[in-house]
Formats: sequence, C-alpha cells, structure tokens
Amino acid sequence: MSEEVAATGGSQDAFLEEKAFESRFVFIIGTINDVLAKDTARRLIALATESAKPINILISSPGGHVESGDVIHDIIKFIRAPVNMIGSGWVASAGAHIFLSVPKERRVCLPNTRFLIHQPSGGMGGSASDVEIQVKEIIRMRERIAAVIAKETGQSLEKVLNDIERDYWMNPQEAIEYGLVSRVIQSYADLE
Repeated sequence: MSEEVAATGGSQDAFLEEKAFESRFVFIIGTINDVLAKDTARRLIALATESAKPINILISSPGGHVESGDVIHDIIKFIRAPVNMIGSGWVASAGAHIFLSVPKERRVCLPNTRFLIHQPSGGMGGSASDVEIQVKEIIRMRERIAAVIAKETGQSLEKVLNDIERDYWMNPQEAIEYGLVSRVIQSYADLE
C-alpha cells in the first residue's frame, strides 16, 4: 500500500471516529473479547465525561467472552449518561447480556434483528479437580446470567433457567413478548 493511500485511509478513519464521537454513537460489532471491552469502556467513559446527554449503542454480536461482556454491561450501568441500546443483525449470548444493561424502555431493535439467550459454555481441561472447579464456576455463571435475564425481562428465574438450557432464539416480536426489547424501530427518528 502506498503512503498516499495509507495516509488517506488514516485520515478517513480519524474523520469517521470523530463523527461517531460527535454523534454519541458507540458500535459493539463482532465477537465480545477483552480488546472490544476495553475500547467500548474507554469510549463510554469519554462520552459520559464530555456530557450527560444520551449515548446510542448499536450492537450486533454473536457473543463471546462472558467476563468481557460483564465489563461493558457494568460500565454502561456505571456511567452517568443514559444509554439507548439498538439491536441489529444478531444479539446473542454475551451480546444479549450487554443488551440487557439498560432499562427496557431504552432497549430497541431494528426489524431484522435476531436474539439468542443460552447458558454459558466453556472448554474444560486439566486434572479432575480442576474440571470440578470449572464446572462449579460455569454453574454459578449460568445462575448469575439467568438472574440478570429474569430481572430485566420480568420472566421468572425458573422459566429463564429452563429456556437457556438450550439455544433460545427470538425474532423481534418474540423478543418484545419475552421482555428483552421494548419496541422495533425503523429509523433514527424513532429514537427521539
């Protein structure tokens, strides 16, 4: 790549970053991991420090690392600026956990969004004692995630634990009925 193309790409990236910051939009797109969590937390804190005006998060994620999702979930609750959560594409697993970090009236989605809730999974290895410890931790994590889903959707903990036993997919209407989403929006104007 020539220096001119690299320079143009770099200035375009900087321009887009500046415009996204000015518009108070944060994008959580792709697999949830520690790099995405750090970047998202940094952006949210910077935006909240600048102003208490609402921040819009557009999320489309297959999920990923639960604890990285916890970082984003907790930072959204920690900052003083209110957050609007906009689902698009798919909002799955740790992505659904992040989606539930805002009050229901601030959780919306675009028409073609799909949602997935399920219990956490993890690769186990090591000695029998280590595997036993890992199983206990996954069970604790499952119960913690289920409690968040129940609290934020209004479903009973028993129902949620049953539903997340296997992959539980929902279209927008089903997600509204479940309590994940308040409404479907068609355009930016629908946020206001």
